[in-house]
Amino acid sequence: MPGVGIWRTKSVEQSISDTDEPGTRLRKELTAWDLTVFGVAVVIGAGIFTLTARTAGNVAGPSISLAFVLAAIACGLAALCYAEFASTVPVAGSAYTFSYATFGEFVAWIIGWDLILEFALASAVVAKGWSLYLGNVIGASGSTTAHLGPIDFDWGALLIIGAITIVLAIGTKVSSRVSAIITAIKIAVVLLVIVVGSFYINKDNYSPYIPPAEGASSSATGVHQTLFSFLTGADGSSYGWYGLLAAASLVFFAFIGFDVVATTAEETKNPQKALPRGILGSLAIVTVLYVAVTLVLTGMVKYTDLKTGSPLVGDSSATLATAFEAHGITWAQMAINFGGLAGLTTVVMVMMLGQTRVLFAMSRDGLMPRGLAKTGSKGTPVRITVVVGVIVALLAAFFPMGTLEEMVNIGTLFAFVLVCIGVVVLRKTRPDLPRGFRVPLVPLVPILAVLACGWLMLNLSVETWIRFLVWMAIGVVIYFAYGKRKSVLGQRLAAQATQPPEEQLETVTA
Repeated sequence: MPGVGIWRTKSVEQSISDTDEPGTRLRKELTAWDLTVFGVAVVIGAGIFTLTARTAGNVAGPSISLAFVLAAIACGLAALCYAEFASTVPVAGSAYTFSYATFGEFVAWIIGWDLILEFALASAVVAKGWSLYLGNVIGASGSTTAHLGPIDFDWGALLIIGAITIVLAIGTKVSSRVSAIITAIKIAVVLLVIVVGSFYINKDNYSPYIPPAEGASSSATGVHQTLFSFLTGADGSSYGWYGLLAAASLVFFAFIGFDVVATTAEETKNPQKALPRGILGSLAIVTVLYVAVTLVLTGMVKYTDLKTGSPLVGDSSATLATAFEAHGITWAQMAINFGGLAGLTTVVMVMMLGQTRVLFAMSRDGLMPRGLAKTGSKGTPVRITVVVGVIVALLAAFFPMGTLEEMVNIGTLFAFVLVCIGVVVLRKTRPDLPRGFRVPLVPLVPILAVLACGWLMLNLSVETWIRFLVWMAIGVVIYFAYGKRKSVLGQRLAAQATQPPEEQLETVTA
């Protein structure tokens, strides 16, 4: 029997059955290749052109390549859990749907509300980044900002979000084809950087691989320090083993996004096989590319030359182009600008796709207005796509994002933790379910994944934790004011409660 009240669970069978509900049916047309493209498209963004150099110079030195490996391991553990869940419950909504089947409706709402925060902010932040790259490409930094009296708005961000909203509304398969073309362009730029840069590698630059630890140039205090520092009183350091682990926490966020693949489960032709291949395959590809780029970067110039304040960098932050400029390869700046523009285009597209699918699943369950879950003639949730497009456009065009990227990170890690725990719970409660993919060494692998994600969450600032808890509190209020009363599952169970006992049993076991 499902739980009662806020802990009522929605069975896997019921979740799958709801996918055939008339008027809210998504079209199944994605393959393992499409999912792999989506995964690579969303993970490889501007971070590969900026995050790598800045972290190598200020935090880890040449060991930045090992930091990427450590981050990939942590991410891979979570990816295994996502692969099992997605192949077992091939329904839109990702961690929201998985949580509904294991922890109950209230936890599912919390994780759905959390994913809304993650995808909406990520889409808006990345769209503003895309606009900056557009300004660089057309040769006038800041030219994508216009003025309406006292109000400034970013027309570049509006442009990309508007175009992507139209593509997503047309259909998921079209989105996949567009994403594949643009992803091919940015991978070509990354490979070009790797090949050209490899001719300028000096092996002496790799020594020492893990530089001696130094005191951090500045220590954050109050709400700006990490939760780990706040709880333990420990001060961080640059370089050394602490710097390596800190770098792993930083570059982990370059992998964020592969979980979006799981949101397309309901639109996949053979989800039991295609989803694990798409999730794990995309993660493997981007890990190889990230490690290769960092090896080339730290081999081209000494890590100290990438440090903020060095003669080569000055007071700004190092980028991938910094290493090429040091060798007089000036055309690299334009190539990297185009690569960043292409990279961010697909990141915005797949993040917005994930946002629409989570909202679609919540709307179909009645936790959001049911009318939003209607699908068009081509099997896409056009209403939700337009609503998401408008909200993200307003966020990106009129609001400065600042350091809200960390809000994206904590939301993602929270979802990872629940999914990893959920695999263990569902193994115990429903061992009979057919699983297209099984996580090896359960419960060891999920426990390791939870510990890895927990460590990364501890490295986020106290300020980020406070904002996250405030957002969650708002979600709790909305659930009790609207979602709990409108829940389709709640109404279904209430109707069953009025039936004679024998009919209740027939309904539950049907």
